[in-house]
Amino acid sequence: MSHYFTEDNTLKHDIKKIIYYFANNKFVFTTDSGLFSKDHVDPATDILLRTIPPLSGSLLDMGCGYGCIGIVLAKTYSLKLTQADVNQSAVDFTKRNSIDNGVESEVLKSDCFDGISGSFDTIVINPPIHAGKAVTYKMYEDSFSHLNDGGKLYIVTLKKHGAESTLVKLKNTFGNCETLYKKKGYYVFRCTKTADRQIGSDYDE
Repeated sequence: MSHYFTEDNTLKHDIKKIIYYFANNKFVFTTDSGLFSKDHVDPATDILLRTIPPLSGSLLDMGCGYGCIGIVLAKTYSLKLTQADVNQSAVDFTKRNSIDNGVESEVLKSDCFDGISGSFDTIVINPPIHAGKAVTYKMYEDSFSHLNDGGKLYIVTLKKHGAESTLVKLKNTFGNCETLYKKKGYYVFRCTKTADRQIGSDYDE
């Protein structure tokens, strides 16, 4: 079985166009087989985008898929954008969608943070839940290491995908975690990297 966080070059192409409206802007995304939520912008992504407050500075869209989250936020708030995904098709379509939507983005092929250097003011993740906790929890830990002091991580997840244990993990990693949205099983979390914080074990999972 193929997953969007792996590469499968045997899939037949199924090119689609998605239209998405945000902050008086019309976005058009091209998608294909093997990409997450290729038929529409998924509800979790929509909730995340509409929950995040105005941003500034640099943004990393980790596990970007076809690029929706980063492109929408970067265009809306004039951010310096970096996007990364392990899937080459996702990288290719993110590059295409960035150009089509008039957004400048550095798009990288990277297995989570393996190919990421530098640090960012904001990191956003709609985590690949089906990759398992070992993968997603390491993404949260690595996010801490790749944030500037005062930088923020935004995560969207679902109760059925372990939102409560994710909250504990994020608190354990950052020493703080705010719940910005909690409705109908969807959660949006925000963590802030503080200058005096080291990844520790203040909380037990």
